Amino acid sequence: MIDQRTAPYAALILRLALGLMFVAHGALKLFVFTPAGTVGYFASLGLPAIFAYLTIAAELGGGVLLLLGVATRPVALALIPLLIGAGVLGHGGNGWVFSNQGGGWEYPAFLVVAAVVQVLLGDGAAALKPVGYKKG
Repeated sequence: MIDQRTAPYAALILRLALGLMFVAHGALKLFVFTPAGTVGYFASLGLPAIFAYLTIAAELGGGVLLLLGVATRPVALALIPLLIGAGVLGHGGNGWVFSNQGGGWEYPAFLVVAAVVQVLLGDGAAALKPVGYKKG
């Protein structure tokens, strides 16, 4: 049975963890790998440059929206294809363990599951709501 008293806090913790993870990965691509380096990596996977820029924007923008609790369900849902792409294209050939060279696919797979759970749970506690939002 779900404890309705603590479920909103569970959703909050998951939302904050996912948001922070997305912001961290977007910032890594922006400030450490740089956009040019990220484009080069995406090109090595056979992906067009625009996908690198869209990924950086999605990770940073989606991460911030998750941290704030704005449109949590649609944002988490929209980020799932990005996570699947990371797992299949970015890490799929590297084996199961993420500590393998190039990182394995289990971390992106776990994040897909976490994002699906977030979609099912919703905002949780301490989420910003749009102006005029009515609960119910």
